[in-house]
Amino acid sequence: MPVSTVSIPVGQWFTSAEGVRWWFDSGSFALDFAYTGAIGGNPAWERLHAPDDLTSWLHHRFPVAIGSARSRDLFDAISLRDAIGRMAQASAHGEALRTSDIDLVNLYAATPDIPPVLAGGSRQAGRSVQAVAQALSTIARDAVDLFDPANHGRIRECSGSDCEIVYLDTSRAATRRWCSMQRCGNRAKVRAHRARARRAVEPAA
Repeated sequence: MPVSTVSIPVGQWFTSAEGVRWWFDSGSFALDFAYTGAIGGNPAWERLHAPDDLTSWLHHRFPVAIGSARSRDLFDAISLRDAIGRMAQASAHGEALRTSDIDLVNLYAATPDIPPVLAGGSRQAGRSVQAVAQALSTIARDAVDLFDPANHGRIRECSGSDCEIVYLDTSRAATRRWCSMQRCGNRAKVRAHRARARRAVEPAA
């Protein structure tokens, strides 16, 4: 059961070093947020260089108005993001989660998040613009759901031989293997096709 009270679409577009655009469904909004940074030690993932970068990302992802981020908000966001990233990688490798990372996620999850809103009312209830801290709390609560024991074994690393992308397998049968069929799944199909073609032309022993 999702912990967050706000419905947020999951998944985002990435562009490879070769300029190829592909869709990555991480399975979790908290994981989407983790992939604004150098998760897996890849500096090319980093997106949050300044408070305005954080503001832009939150504005594009949340269905409600979020205030502008300040330097302190950026520090908090990167701290939370990196903790989620470390936890995801540890889970994918069957390793224990750091207590300090769990404490950090729990700390942000314990603060007020973005409340749900029922359309059709005649007056404004609460704030019209939500604080960045509320957005971070919403992300942390989604992380609580992500690392729930119910997802044990479903946080995985892509099966691509040269890919370390981590995702939450939300498929019913838990059979997902690739970060994206557009990327590593397609590469695997091409390699398998070439291997079959080679075997077909090789002379029998």
